[in-house]
Amino acid sequence: MLNKKTVDDINVKGQKVLCRCDFNVPLKEGKITDETRLVAALPTIKKLVADGGQVILCSHLGKPKGEPKPELSLAPVAVRLSELLGQEVKFAADATVVGENAKAAVAAMNDGDIVLLENTRYRAEETKNGEAFSKELASLAEVFVNDAFGTAHRAHCSTVGVTDYIKTSAVGYLMQKEIDFLGNAVNNPNRPFVAILGGSKVSSKISVIENLLEKVDTLIIGGGMAYTFQKSQGKNVGKSLVEDDYVDYAAKMLKKAEEKGVKMLIPVDDVVVKEFNNDAPSRVCEGGMADDEMGVDIGPKTAALYAEALKDAKTVVWNGPMGVFEMPNFAKGTVEVAKVLADLDATTIIGGGDSAAAVNQLGFGDKMSHISTGGGASMEFLEGKELPGVAAINDK
Repeated sequence: MLNKKTVDDINVKGQKVLCRCDFNVPLKEGKITDETRLVAALPTIKKLVADGGQVILCSHLGKPKGEPKPELSLAPVAVRLSELLGQEVKFAADATVVGENAKAAVAAMNDGDIVLLENTRYRAEETKNGEAFSKELASLAEVFVNDAFGTAHRAHCSTVGVTDYIKTSAVGYLMQKEIDFLGNAVNNPNRPFVAILGGSKVSSKISVIENLLEKVDTLIIGGGMAYTFQKSQGKNVGKSLVEDDYVDYAAKMLKKAEEKGVKMLIPVDDVVVKEFNNDAPSRVCEGGMADDEMGVDIGPKTAALYAEALKDAKTVVWNGPMGVFEMPNFAKGTVEVAKVLADLDATTIIGGGDSAAAVNQLGFGDKMSHISTGGGASMEFLEGKELPGVAAINDK
């Protein structure tokens, strides 16, 4: 599936290897509160160490916007990685990322050693793919490995620019797994192939909808974007989230699905409230809403309809919750969909972001075939776009 060099195709013994990971982890008072991304990076790091590479790790964390901010330092990541790997990960504390500390630490490395650089976004050039910073990063190593799927849709110095100045590049195991799962789902799925799209806006998923209508057997719509589709069908959606500029577009997509023989499902009932808070009184609404009501979740009939549409699926891709998942009283639709997917005998792929958070919080994470580590990257992949961070890697 992936026609790019992987860590299994390269010889790193005695070589300095710059490995771009995704250590963009949540921190609270200097403590890592979710280490999923650290754990996901371990197989690639262990492989490079076992093969005798001198491993220089780099990543961004948060949005320091080109300024060193102590609360966004990768220092806590070095500490936790040392524990997870059972060996020291030396932290090169440099506000300029590639400074005297980094150069000294890299120069002193032996085979199998690991050094972690400071937050790449401490440098303003990082997000602009600036030539000077790309060259500085490249000057540290002879081999580049990109294992950061979560930033593969961004052309930054540490994901793309650096490949212009390092001859050998490859993808890591996590990147390879992401591309294989998402690529097979989109281009060679076991059928029936069902996609579930939720979240708030139609406008952010236009290209995804259009691309998936060419590939899926069933497309299920939920979340805030469903109200734009309902309005296109003449339903009164009260003061629900609606993108009026996309009402005609929604109608066109429903028509296109019909013409292609794709079953496109939108909610037949909704949970509605008059005030946007968790404790607001709610009711299930099957017809049009009152003018002062808004939808916050799919209703029970819709949940049953979606469960029926999913029961024979062999491949499912899910991106975006069914309702206001962060409010427990309006999470039921999302919970019901997650339960159905957890019990399916199918390849189930969760497209990062809120869907991944929902599945993990509900305790269904280990029941899914694959949970993407990159929401934005997985969305662009589902749109059929080539990801810059993958395109930049050497072909096999």
